[in-house]
Amino acid sequence: MTVIARIHQRITDAVPEWPLALLLRVGIAAPFFLSGRTKVDGLLTLSPSTQYLFAEEYHVPLLAPDVAAYMATYAEHALPILLVLGLLTRPAAIGLLLMTAVIQVFIIPTGWPTHLLWAGPLVYLIARGPGAASLDRVLKLD
Repeated sequence: MTVIARIHQRITDAVPEWPLALLLRVGIAAPFFLSGRTKVDGLLTLSPSTQYLFAEEYHVPLLAPDVAAYMATYAEHALPILLVLGLLTRPAAIGLLLMTAVIQVFIIPTGWPTHLLWAGPLVYLIARGPGAASLDRVLKLD
């Protein structure tokens, strides 16, 4: 084994997987949840500005603007909470990855650098799962 391979193996052995997965879950949940909070007044009442944006600016095909607004807003609240809890992590990450793709293709096509930053943790969580510090692991769902 080469020196570089030994160093790589020591680093890999020194960093458990669960804190990395927890960091990625919390880190990617934050921007989506905070974005969801900007779309509502109070707890979950869609704001007039959100209704306007989905009616006039965001053109999501196959969905009526009000349906798209409610779906996006509720998803931006529920899916990040699931990620932080580590509950239904893979489906939640898939949902946010699909939302990212819709945003990239239909809403902000020039936003690909940010969207790649979102996709990285989501793809990791889909591929590797939530880690040991998760309800999925406690409930034996992963």
